Amino acid sequence: MSIYEDVNNQMKDAMKAGDKARLMALRNIRKNFIETMKLDGSDTLTDESCVTILRRMGKASQESIEAYVGGGREDLAVGERVELAVIEAFLPQLAGPDVVRGWVQEAIAAIGATSPKDMGKVMGALGQAHKGEYDGKLAQQIVKELLG
Repeated sequence: MSIYEDVNNQMKDAMKAGDKARLMALRNIRKNFIETMKLDGSDTLTDESCVTILRRMGKASQESIEAYVGGGREDLAVGERVELAVIEAFLPQLAGPDVVRGWVQEAIAAIGATSPKDMGKVMGALGQAHKGEYDGKLAQQIVKELLG
């Protein structure tokens, strides 16, 4: 079952169960999927497209949580945390720091990077080889550490 179909099915289940917070999060995910489909006129989305949308939504939710907590609005942060948990349930697990470090070392060796000026090339090579499999911020930190 595709991620798109799974979201629709879980939305029905949340409606039947009366789980309003989860239903609201699933509706928001579905809304983002539908908006993307309208842009290219398609009837469905690939799992890769869904993961890209979900990662973008997860990042936005994380930023909202930080802003709400920083502004003393814990009540609003709670709703964002629920949505983030629902989003993350659909996402494949990202590689851990040790795996990313190995990939970065491979990318550095492959392009012959020697200084921080080569960071863009390393990140580009890493992105081509392992797109969507790692956290970009973590990879940047490791590249800076290894080339710095």
